[in-house]
Amino acid sequence: MTFLEQYPHMKIIRALARRRKQDVFLVGGFLRDFMLGRDCHDFDFAVSGQAIPLARTFAQKIKGAFVLLAQEHHCARVAKKEKGRILTFDFAGYRAPTLRQDLQHRDFTVNTLTVHLNECDDQTVLPKAVVGTRKALSDIRARRIRMTSVKVFEEDPLRILRAFSLKASLPFEIEPLTRRQIKKDRALLSRVSAERIRDELFKILETERAARCLKELDRIKVLDLIIPQIRIMDQVKQGTYHHLDVWPHSLETVVQLEKLFRKIIKIPGMTDYLMEPLGGHRTRWALMKLGALLHDIGKPEAKRKQDQRTLFHGHERIGKDMVNVIARMLKLSTKERFRLMDMVLWHLRPGYLSNLKNPSAKALFRYFRDTKEEAVSIALIAMADQKATRGPLTTEEDQKHHEAICWRLIHNYFEQKKQVPCARLISGHDLIRELQLSPSPLFAVILQRVEEQQALGKLKSRREALALARRMAA
Repeated sequence: MTFLEQYPHMKIIRALARRRKQDVFLVGGFLRDFMLGRDCHDFDFAVSGQAIPLARTFAQKIKGAFVLLAQEHHCARVAKKEKGRILTFDFAGYRAPTLRQDLQHRDFTVNTLTVHLNECDDQTVLPKAVVGTRKALSDIRARRIRMTSVKVFEEDPLRILRAFSLKASLPFEIEPLTRRQIKKDRALLSRVSAERIRDELFKILETERAARCLKELDRIKVLDLIIPQIRIMDQVKQGTYHHLDVWPHSLETVVQLEKLFRKIIKIPGMTDYLMEPLGGHRTRWALMKLGALLHDIGKPEAKRKQDQRTLFHGHERIGKDMVNVIARMLKLSTKERFRLMDMVLWHLRPGYLSNLKNPSAKALFRYFRDTKEEAVSIALIAMADQKATRGPLTTEEDQKHHEAICWRLIHNYFEQKKQVPCARLISGHDLIRELQLSPSPLFAVILQRVEEQQALGKLKSRREALALARRMAA
């Protein structure tokens, strides 16, 4: 299949470029991924002259959504949903008088491949039409990330993080000179908007190599520029159940969470659960890794010494308030923020259940009542947390029991999802109408207790539910 047959949108852009007497080059990531045999739905174009009017006309032609990215930099995006996937087309004017000079302003050599759309015909095939420098082609073959010049991070400091998102997703290695320049320029990240940092961070978290990249970002002191609050976890000693201090333990929890992926992905319903978008295109799986990284962030403030023991009572509640601030700082959606807070607040609950040989139906009900949709993510973070804990007081028997409880919670969650929810026996209206109660915080207590007793099979009728409500209100 020829290039234009495989990608018919290119024919439309070619026609518009010829009509407007503009040169349009397909550049960057799509061609890089094509050379690597990877599927890609994002297309970048370098345009001579005005790029924004071209993008606007293209959007009208394909009935796509037009988004102005930066008027001053002549950048615009067109998005179009086709066959269940989102295609994005980014158009940008040259950042220099010629294309050759423009390519010197791109981030990495692997993103400097080009195809001149104006010269494509119906017989053009890839990769024959791809033009690239010897360095670009050799870096792609060697899977190497190399800056195009020492000024790339100064021009756009987000490229510091992009180097690691490419490393995580492709996967490539960052060559030594580029790594040294990143360390030199890392403070420039303070100039980048929170939204752009968030998006690049989540590109890393979505990959199966996130833990490795987080450790590298930590080593070169970039991670604490993104999330300054993590600094307080550094060199905080823990008790004898742990073999690592708080911060390395937190990083190791992300490692263990990623190791669990191959086991859990086979559970029916798990893929949809993990890949559910909670904000934009950001998935629960990526948010869980952030939750694992931050689950103990409340420990430094909660740390106390008692009878030669190190205690962290209440660290989960302190941590919940801290991740609320972090989520707002990273401009996460409201849903992501509350889900992240739940992951941190409840991450100890599976451990409390594992203190019992066989948790009661009431204890299990209350776990699912409190953790709601994050019941599985919390169980998985708890399991990873336990696997990252190998101090002298940690026994293999305790770890196996804890893991068994977590698996039980996970399987119970998906079993409950298959069942039809029971209709509520009474509501707040019944408390007002039947018991002549005035609305108050007591309503929530009564209705929660009725729901629990109904789930445990101890209430089966509206009459029994009202009787319990009457006793509680007396």
